[in-house]
Amino acid sequence: MALNYVLRFEEMDRHSLPMAGGKGANLGELANAGFPVPPGFCITTGAYRRIIDERDELKDWLDHLNELQPDQLDTIRSIGQKVREFFESLEFPAAIKSEIIKAWEESGTEHAYAVRSSATAEDLPHASFAGQQESYLNIKGEEPLLKAVKKCWASLFTDRAIVYRLKNGFDHHSVSLAIVVQRMVFPDVSGILFTADPVTGHRRTVSIDAGFGLGEALVSGIVTADLYKVRDNEIIQKQIAKKEKGVFPLPEGGT
Repeated sequence: MALNYVLRFEEMDRHSLPMAGGKGANLGELANAGFPVPPGFCITTGAYRRIIDERDELKDWLDHLNELQPDQLDTIRSIGQKVREFFESLEFPAAIKSEIIKAWEESGTEHAYAVRSSATAEDLPHASFAGQQESYLNIKGEEPLLKAVKKCWASLFTDRAIVYRLKNGFDHHSVSLAIVVQRMVFPDVSGILFTADPVTGHRRTVSIDAGFGLGEALVSGIVTADLYKVRDNEIIQKQIAKKEKGVFPLPEGGT
């Protein structure tokens, strides 16, 4: 059976979680429901798993990590660095590379892309992995795209991510990573909308955090966002923050 190393958004839905991770599966749901989702594709966990399965030294490193305690930081740091260096210097298997490049060419090589990690173990009821793996924004060109993909895989093995899995009893072999590649939108302002109040849990209060530039400024916590709470079509709370920073795209790529 041929493996799909790449899936377009319209080829995915909620059942694609094992192959596309949380971000990929949800983008597929939105695209198929007719929402105006910026186009893109997902590099599936099949690509990551193939690399893991073909390299014995990687398996040995993961076995070693599984034997450690969360407080064995020196050993965690040493093995994590080896795994990250492996991924960042990786030569792509030809089949994986050709599928990625084909999907990128179909999406439009002239555009800038966000390259975002989509872990299969994100946001479980008893553990939240959100924000642990990296995202790379405003990526332009074939080589920067492939480099960003490798760095996303590598980010599964930062010291913080390894310790979190050890503390929560996750086998390092069991966690896989998909990668979302999506055409960038360059907003003047961006935000995060919660359909229920994340503080009080009130189901009919919409909570919006917003700031200038790309949403990465909010996600990474470098700014205090404006806050709006809306209930029954009325703003019931408004808190304007002193927004001295923002994340903005650079013409040559990156932020």
